[in-house]
Amino acid sequence: MKNGEAERLCQITKYEHEFWAKGILPGGMDEVGRGPLAGPVVAACVVLPAEPLIEYINDSKKLTELRRERLCPQILEQAAGYGVGWVEEGVIDEVNILNATKLAFQRAYENMSNRPEHVLVDAIKGLPIAARQYPLIHGDALSYLIAAASIVAKVQRDRYMIKMHSLYPHYGFDRNKGYGTAEHIAALKTYGPCPIHRKTFIKNFVDGKI
Repeated sequence: MKNGEAERLCQITKYEHEFWAKGILPGGMDEVGRGPLAGPVVAACVVLPAEPLIEYINDSKKLTELRRERLCPQILEQAAGYGVGWVEEGVIDEVNILNATKLAFQRAYENMSNRPEHVLVDAIKGLPIAARQYPLIHGDALSYLIAAASIVAKVQRDRYMIKMHSLYPHYGFDRNKGYGTAEHIAALKTYGPCPIHRKTFIKNFVDGKI
């Protein structure tokens, strides 16, 4: 491991080391997909051991797609436990994105076979889970475990949106993953929504077509 990467990993595991030093394996939790116009919101919870640290784990937004695809199986193979939670667009429309995000976190935690008693969470407080929670603003950039969770959630959601592109090719889901790019918005105005669009997110673009 190069010195620069070793130093970076040391910096982003400072919260984790407070637990690891006590023999505790906490989880890290993050989500992706709060902002898109289409598709689910996806959360992940990941528990990783103190060593060996996995090189290049970082906020998923700072990594290339290739890097994320390479890291995801490493994370899952090394994980002492992990879970992924999905909340589809219909539920997002029904309960709003904040509540849907909390539900995705809850499902991710409940889908774990080995649930941690302590979790580091990216920003969101008051999750309905049976764990002590430590919310961190910009946690995906500050915490190794939260970053790992962000990678798992991002890879899972991106793969799903690429599959959706084969069903609904007009919108460029393989490229924009459901986010509101100019290409995506233009397609919405031309073709109207498809079944995985969030009606509450797109009404300004397709008024009268929903």
